[in-house]
Amino acid sequence: MHVAFFLLLGGSLARFLLRHPGEARTPWIIGLSVALAVLHVLFYVVRRGRGPGRARPRVHLGIVVGVWVVLVVLAPSFAWCAVPLFYTGLRTLPTRTALALVALLTVFVVAAQLQLAKGQFDPTLLLAPPAVAAVAAGTFVHMQRQAARQRALIEDLIRTRRELAATERREGTLAERQRLSYEIHDTLAQGLSSQQMLLQAADRTWDTDPATARRHVRTATSIAERNLAEARRFVHDLAPADLAEAGSGGLEEALRAVAARENARLHIDGAAPAAPLPDRVQSALLRIAQGALANVREHARATTTALTLTYLDDQVVLDIADDGRGFDPRAPRGAAGVRGHGLPAIRARVQQLGGTLAVESAPGEGTVLSAAIPLAVPLEPQP
Repeated sequence: MHVAFFLLLGGSLARFLLRHPGEARTPWIIGLSVALAVLHVLFYVVRRGRGPGRARPRVHLGIVVGVWVVLVVLAPSFAWCAVPLFYTGLRTLPTRTALALVALLTVFVVAAQLQLAKGQFDPTLLLAPPAVAAVAAGTFVHMQRQAARQRALIEDLIRTRRELAATERREGTLAERQRLSYEIHDTLAQGLSSQQMLLQAADRTWDTDPATARRHVRTATSIAERNLAEARRFVHDLAPADLAEAGSGGLEEALRAVAARENARLHIDGAAPAAPLPDRVQSALLRIAQGALANVREHARATTTALTLTYLDDQVVLDIADDGRGFDPRAPRGAAGVRGHGLPAIRARVQQLGGTLAVESAPGEGTVLSAAIPLAVPLEPQP
């Protein structure tokens, strides 16, 4: 629009100078042309890029249009400079006001063209300016509506993205709360339950068998120490205390410590991969072992429990087997042997790592729990 304005202004001035050389009004025409060019540069080129210069755009438009009207009255050949002014008015004013301005400018253009015709009527002089004005106004209004629709669409997309982000945060919070509930169940809750049973047993045998009672108390004290370490670890970084204490021994050393506390045997089958297992895989396998052994201690009444950690080419498998009283895996939650968070927590841990869990058991025939975790675990938890 800037280029078109200056081309039309320069062409109109050149036409006037060629058609009317040496007239008395020529200095005024040249002065008004220069003034119009300077005002256009100041109002719509230089200051438009600076922002604060557009504080009074309607006043600026009025000045420019006023100078152009005087110029058209003195020299009708400058009438076509109105076309760029159409867009300036449409961009500056509200739509209805801008259309009224376009109509007014079109009247001046038609009058100027008729004056240039010197009494010779030409229908194109009467119809062409309104047609050009209509095309210019219609194009600009259509562009404005398209821009408004695009802005609305962008706002909807931004709002949808924010809502999606908020939903993801809520889901992440719920998932973390569920994970923490499983962590607490597998450690603190199981430990407190064991302490309660041991202390109750010590209370029953305190008078009749003091040695056994003291042994129960010592065991309960050991479990309390372990729970305290777990609680501190929760506060620190939520990593299993056994895994942190294992140091370079990693998962295998931590499983040995857990198995020793629960009077279970540990067997390692296969060679560990060259690259250490991811921390969350080691943590999950250790929690699975702790949860399964806690279930054995509380529900199975087993005399023998064995843990087997097997390294395969594409996965690591942890098996926990006992010779306890067993249960029916298909029984609904709340039935004997299928209560609490034990198995659901184990299953959730395995699924989060893209693994599989198999439970084989029957009443009176013991239980075998097998958790298989792929070595290439997914980056995000599985649903």
